[in-house]
Amino acid sequence: MLTSVRRFFARRGVMEVETPLLSSCFATEPSIEPLQTEFIGPGYAGGRSLYLQSSPEFFMKRLLADGSGPIFQVCKAFRNGESGRQHNPEFSILEWYRPGFRVEQLMLEVAELVGKLLDQADISVDYRSYADLFGQYLGLDVFDIQTEDLAEFARAQNLLGAETLELDRDGWLNLLMGSLIESELGKDGLCFVTDYPASQASLARLNKHDSRTAARFELYYRGVELANGFEELADPDEQAERFEHENCTRRSNGQQPMPVDEALLGALQHGIPDCCGVALGLDRVLMSALGVEDIDQVLSFSLGRI
Repeated sequence: MLTSVRRFFARRGVMEVETPLLSSCFATEPSIEPLQTEFIGPGYAGGRSLYLQSSPEFFMKRLLADGSGPIFQVCKAFRNGESGRQHNPEFSILEWYRPGFRVEQLMLEVAELVGKLLDQADISVDYRSYADLFGQYLGLDVFDIQTEDLAEFARAQNLLGAETLELDRDGWLNLLMGSLIESELGKDGLCFVTDYPASQASLARLNKHDSRTAARFELYYRGVELANGFEELADPDEQAERFEHENCTRRSNGQQPMPVDEALLGALQHGIPDCCGVALGLDRVLMSALGVEDIDQVLSFSLGRI
């Protein structure tokens, strides 16, 4: 699989890069919790907090700002608290960035690559908007319904634990998406879910045709999310505002706020090219290719074996 990935990008002139797994900053998204460590050594006798990356995105954008051109990376990523049938706290991802691409072009490239990795070059591809899915499967207008009505609807579905949950709007949307819609996606091929709500677009541009939505997609196959991609936000001021808003949400949730990556904001200030980027979960792609249902079956050393 890794050989196929590298051949795919070599033929397209996309350069492979490597960036650090450790960083002084971490994503501010409330849905992601970090694995943290501390360096003690020369120059840092008092210690320096470091985070294992959840994505190489911030470093790769700094490379884009320095004129790297199209780039890709195969690496490990880490998330605290995530372990289960589709999750391991350490996992493998493929991330790549395409200057000059629009989100529609990137989805075509993602579909071509995933089709090759699944050994299904002629696999069917479907495109569904986030709002259309909620309308079809749940009869809800995601841009009109009030948060309290979302909560009431979720609790009426007898979802495990919903009665005791206190979530914000996106929390209820994510619960409904994961519990009632995801399993229906990509049953007969690849399914791209597009136009996510703007509130779920930490690093993505908003759509010009509808500012309620973002130029963001997720890819599903047989009910499993494989990829997340979008047109990259390049405005440093707007990005800084989003980081602060997310840290405010973390504080209100009782979570630790994350240090903001000022180097990334500096790269955006310097200027990155208009581009799209995507992260693809390689462990899940391998699960899909082999027809297995537990990530433990495709990892040499999962959490229980280290």
